[in-house]
Amino acid sequence: MIKNEEKMFGASACNDHIKSMIKIGVALSGEKNIDRLLEMILNEASKFTNADGGTLYIMSDDETELLFAIIQNDSLGVRMGGTGGKITWPAVKLKNIDDSPNHSNVSAYVAISGEAVNIADVYDTDGFNFEGTKKFDQDNGYRSQSMLVVPMRDHENEIIGVLQLLNAQDQATGAVVSFSLESQEMTLSLASQAAVALTNNRLISDLGNLLESFIKTIATAVDEKSPYTGGHVRRVAQLTMTIADKINKKNVGPFASVKFSEDQMRELRMAAWLHDVGKITTPEHVVDKSTKLEKVYDRITDVKTRFELLKCEYQQAMREAKNNETGDLPEKMEREIKILDEEYHFLVKTNRGSEFAGDEMIERIKKIGQRKWSANGQIMPLLTEDEIYNLSVRRGTLNDEERNIINNHAAVSYKMLSELPFPKKMRHIADYAAAHHEKLDGTGYPLGLKADQLFLQSRIIAIADIFEALTAKDRPYKKDKTIAESLKIMESMVKDKHIDPDLFELFIQEKIYENYMLQEFELQQEDK
Repeated sequence: MIKNEEKMFGASACNDHIKSMIKIGVALSGEKNIDRLLEMILNEASKFTNADGGTLYIMSDDETELLFAIIQNDSLGVRMGGTGGKITWPAVKLKNIDDSPNHSNVSAYVAISGEAVNIADVYDTDGFNFEGTKKFDQDNGYRSQSMLVVPMRDHENEIIGVLQLLNAQDQATGAVVSFSLESQEMTLSLASQAAVALTNNRLISDLGNLLESFIKTIATAVDEKSPYTGGHVRRVAQLTMTIADKINKKNVGPFASVKFSEDQMRELRMAAWLHDVGKITTPEHVVDKSTKLEKVYDRITDVKTRFELLKCEYQQAMREAKNNETGDLPEKMEREIKILDEEYHFLVKTNRGSEFAGDEMIERIKKIGQRKWSANGQIMPLLTEDEIYNLSVRRGTLNDEERNIINNHAAVSYKMLSELPFPKKMRHIADYAAAHHEKLDGTGYPLGLKADQLFLQSRIIAIADIFEALTAKDRPYKKDKTIAESLKIMESMVKDKHIDPDLFELFIQEKIYENYMLQEFELQQEDK
């Protein structure tokens, strides 16, 4: 009868252990935060072995040492590593100075050999050096006794860490006892589960970091495509995340209920880095067009040549008139030469595109274009129709066709990004990135979306993009605006229902613009 009861009790205990391991496995696989995962591994191991303390080591990337990850001791109230802060203790070397294996340290031995070590009393054992343990005991009034050290193997049977437990306690009396064979087997099983969970967690994290780094590399390549936009994407991403962070900290006002999760922040950050990815298909001569007449080269040089040739014609006529003593013709020719100089300088200034070209300026351009000059006996207009068309661009340096090419980058961005199989948590990257030129009144591009169709994330990127463009110092076709000028322009955009008024208010109240400009100034100083 007693034997049957023992069998029943043993079976019950075994079932409890199995259920416990299943629960632990589920919990480990569900934890996404690496620090909390490491703590959970050590906590669960200490719980079912009734250990007073323990240490979790992680193998270094070069596999030359064990790094302290978590240190705990219930009696001493010690909690280090993980969410409890960084551990400053030196790593455990796996090799001695003479390059021989470090078998004197028990954790190093387990990492090297892959064998579990179960010691009844560390003060009464041979083969390992426990001077460091004894020193710790002396400094803290503690007595280390039983110790269980097991390797953590991943799915490829590689050792990725070591789990060390200290001072198993009798559940009835609290006295320190040896770790049982059953505890050892259970700990090995847990260590195996934990290693797989940790490997998966790190793999997911590494893949996420790889994706983000790759995205930044692509964005940098887009920036570097033009010498005039280097750093634009980085600055827009920086501003975007600053705005989002300020929104997360708001407990009152229109953004009080808005809280971006860690995943949402990462999604927004990637969208900001990718907002101009469509420019990878934009021709360089359009992106880099620094003057109105620029194509492969600035055609103002051709215009200058014609003006000089026309002046030569006038000068020749003036000399002939003087020789022939032909009335006031010389004076008239001299006035015409002065006028030509004035007109050429006017065209040079207009060609820069730094100021708005009004109706009067455009009429003057057309009038200048009607002048005639001769080449090889052919009479031709001083300016070609294409030159007049480009010089008549009212704002900036791009004509309508070129601006359409530039604007098309937003549609291309959406086309490119929407075809990428982003994870579910990042499924809106294409939507956020491609809508940064949309306006609340529906007059933006590429889709003409209105306020109720625009995500808050898209509006954030739009504000960041606009402020960066206004204050940028690296655009050859425009002068950078002061903060005051930029904010005044953005204020008018709010009134015209182009940008989000609540976001602009936040931008002003939190002085995001001021902190951004200060950081950029410091970065520019560091680059010098």
